[in-house]
Amino acid sequence: MTTHAAVPAAGPHGPGKPLSSPERTSWVYLDGKWRDDNPPLMRASTHAGWLASVVFDGARAFAGVAPDLDLHCQRAVRSAYSLGLKPTLSAEALEKLCWDGIGRFPKGTELYIRPMFYAETGFVEPDPASTVLALVITESPLPQPTGFSACLSSFRRPLPDTAPTDAKASCLYPNAARAIFEAKQKGFDNAVMLDPLGNVAEFATSNLWIVKSGVASTPAANGTFLNGITRQRVVKLLRAAGVDVQERAMTMREVRDADEVFATGNYAKVQPVTRIEDRNFQPGPVFKRARELYWEFALKGKRG
Repeated sequence: MTTHAAVPAAGPHGPGKPLSSPERTSWVYLDGKWRDDNPPLMRASTHAGWLASVVFDGARAFAGVAPDLDLHCQRAVRSAYSLGLKPTLSAEALEKLCWDGIGRFPKGTELYIRPMFYAETGFVEPDPASTVLALVITESPLPQPTGFSACLSSFRRPLPDTAPTDAKASCLYPNAARAIFEAKQKGFDNAVMLDPLGNVAEFATSNLWIVKSGVASTPAANGTFLNGITRQRVVKLLRAAGVDVQERAMTMREVRDADEVFATGNYAKVQPVTRIEDRNFQPGPVFKRARELYWEFALKGKRG
């Protein structure tokens, strides 16, 4: 196990001191201190910029809570190890640092929290000892539950032996970006991506759910896509509320024929899908229950 460094002392604004200017919308922790600008991270020879040795995670804070922040920090650390990096903080210390950053904003500000680990040096494989932590916390309002449209993408999620699918690795996202670009060229907001076997994996940016005859189904985590933290939370919440939830293989035809389609993900939490290709959908009762349950859970969570 790595011997993790303690969280360095807070910067000149002090721990938890709110922003003094409404124009400041971000704080960045880099090189042992907090900065309220957008500092450069990489040089021309930085391994992460050259050979993609970078992982990140995304968490949310709002209304004084940060749902499952501990799980996001744990995943960030696991992702770093998966790419051969050596995290410079433990998950517990990283969570503490996140809370310090959250406290620098006015209370209740809706935030996106993005810890990143990347390698500075190496040739093909990264040098673990060169791992750098950058924590970016940015004001980012939660999207309203207005929904989005999606179509089937020609791009697929990779197999675990062809890409680091067990990590939230930045190198996985260009293919998702290609899927979204393709979808937008067709007039849609997002894309449904299949796994290598032709089963539905997820949306390009979030986990996918369908509802048929009151049963909520989501693709079983099979190693080709991240088993999202918000996805796992909603599975537990719906089951505890008596909703039949199935994690299973799913076809695109089932998505098209569903009674409801919705998405779960950290950035927007629980969102309805209003159109799949040429079929329109309305936000349904299971989606509404899932969103209601998630917000009840979130607002009872740990506060800084």
